[in-house]
Amino acid sequence: MVQLKGLAQATTVELLACLVRSGTRDRTPLEIAEELLHIYPSLIELEAAGVGGLEKAPGVGKAKALQIMAGLELGRRLVTEPKWVRPTIRSPEDAAELLLEEMRLYQQEHFICLYLNTKNEVVSKKTLFIGGLNTSIVHPRDVFREAIRCSAANFIAVHNHPSGDPTPSREDIEVSERLVEAGRLVGISCLDHIIIGHGQFISMKQRGFM
Repeated sequence: MVQLKGLAQATTVELLACLVRSGTRDRTPLEIAEELLHIYPSLIELEAAGVGGLEKAPGVGKAKALQIMAGLELGRRLVTEPKWVRPTIRSPEDAAELLLEEMRLYQQEHFICLYLNTKNEVVSKKTLFIGGLNTSIVHPRDVFREAIRCSAANFIAVHNHPSGDPTPSREDIEVSERLVEAGRLVGISCLDHIIIGHGQFISMKQRGFM
């Protein structure tokens, strides 16, 4: 029933039955949920009962009581969790600042993409490749698969040089060129390719490599 009409349209009893998951020999999940809401008429009372109270209800037991309390706890955390503010990338410095501390001490090359919406807000950060000290070969297909998945308008490629020297290699330049060319074909632009070293970075865009 819930699958047919969607979670937003489901009743409290139906949602609770989803948390109950399975029935017993003589009770369906829906009947167990109805009985629970008869004993505890509100969600506040249901949560206050805790595992100890819920497990005593007919057809519940400890496992189902834990499932129900876990669902209620997730809902509580959703309400109290601070709203995530998407970082906005206005410059190469903004992009580098997001990842500099994380990437500067990596002992292997990590190739990460920051995917942006039309307002240049970061909608996804994806590590696409982890390689040896001198390799960071990423196929455009891997980059654009994630871009399409998260409906990105643009993206910025970022990778580190474990040597600490962010000077672009010939391979770095070729990767940038491939990403720019592929971006033109699919309509998702590669805005920059940033290389991070120890406490410093280079923007391939600013250096005229793309």
